[in-house]
Amino acid sequence: MDKRIFEQGQTLWSVLDTAIDGIIIINERGIIQIVNQAVEKMFDYSAQEIISKNVSMLMPSPDHERHDSYLSNHIRTGEAKIIGTGREVTALAKSGKKFPIRLAVSEVFINETRYFTGILHDLSAQKHAEEQLLNLTRDLESKVQLRTEELGEVVNKLLSVNQQLQSEIAERIEIERELKINEEKMRILLDREKELNQMKSRFVSMASHEFRTPLSTILSSAALIDKYILEDHQEKRSKHVYKIKNAVTNLTNILNDFLSLEKLEEGLVGTKMEVIPVNAFSQELAEEMNSIIKPGQKINLKSLDNEMEIVSDTRCLYNSLINLLSNAIKYSDENKLIEFEIEIREDNILFKVKDEGIGIPADEHSLLFTRFYRARNATNIQGTGLGLHIVSRYMDLIGGKVKFESEEGVGSEFTLEIPL
Repeated sequence: MDKRIFEQGQTLWSVLDTAIDGIIIINERGIIQIVNQAVEKMFDYSAQEIISKNVSMLMPSPDHERHDSYLSNHIRTGEAKIIGTGREVTALAKSGKKFPIRLAVSEVFINETRYFTGILHDLSAQKHAEEQLLNLTRDLESKVQLRTEELGEVVNKLLSVNQQLQSEIAERIEIERELKINEEKMRILLDREKELNQMKSRFVSMASHEFRTPLSTILSSAALIDKYILEDHQEKRSKHVYKIKNAVTNLTNILNDFLSLEKLEEGLVGTKMEVIPVNAFSQELAEEMNSIIKPGQKINLKSLDNEMEIVSDTRCLYNSLINLLSNAIKYSDENKLIEFEIEIREDNILFKVKDEGIGIPADEHSLLFTRFYRARNATNIQGTGLGLHIVSRYMDLIGGKVKFESEEGVGSEFTLEIPL
């Protein structure tokens, strides 16, 4: 058999001969009939060197010795072990070099003569990339382990300080008890101290877990950015810069949640009522959040038809809406719409944030505003479980309410109801 078989389809052979993947056609005895240019380049043989030779010359042991028996067994029994499917095998070049390929074999009859066509895809570059990725992963794991050990030392120091604080609290309780001064006030004080200690312990535990992921992301992205030095690597550099910014934002949000909760628990947050232009305030919020949205996400702001002013605490309202918008971004996938709408209803103004995210399981709705609570479908997403609790505390301070509707897998809508 030679290229004359394709005389009526010369255009087809021109396409096959210039294909990126190698194409070999053999007869029933395994003798090579036709090869394209990709095969010559792949194995470093000329077509004249391998045509009319047994295809097993391109295979290392044990396939070299077994190939003819594989072929004859298929012709005799019709049993196909590789024909009609594809698998990864090892090939042998003229130089003796072995390299991995993806081989797909098909059976074809031309003029009642049986031939077998093999399509070969060189996997050398892919295997090399996989090996590099594996080495990089091992290196990153080593660095993460080192950072984990360092963080463990910090945690141990914090635990030691915490034990010392507990000891001091016990001594103070004994002194207060002996003096019998204001027992009711002492009871409240002890409860508060106990709660604060629990918060500190919870913070130590959470910090060791929640800080690890963004820190690892920052480390790995920074290391990878250093490797992308060419001008055409800008897209890859931008991708890792986005990851670093997102990780830093997560860390900042965690710290802000703990700082806000500490001030609220200690009664250090007061209110300062002032005039707020609703539309301008909302537009500024939306623009600020646009800097941290995921690729393809969009915040659709629906303001009031006419600008109006309300009297409230700017900081409480701002922090509450930042929290709701951040959650909508965090718990929604890329290319999802986030709706931010303002309405006037009776004697209240409503700020609504609606997403198309993971939603909240129905049996967990009653627990949503509990401190440190995370819904079961959000455990793989970073968070402290404090955000909505803090929002509800802010609403208590300014006489507002926070409400929500949610369906798991569909999305959530949170509403801040502020009295006019």
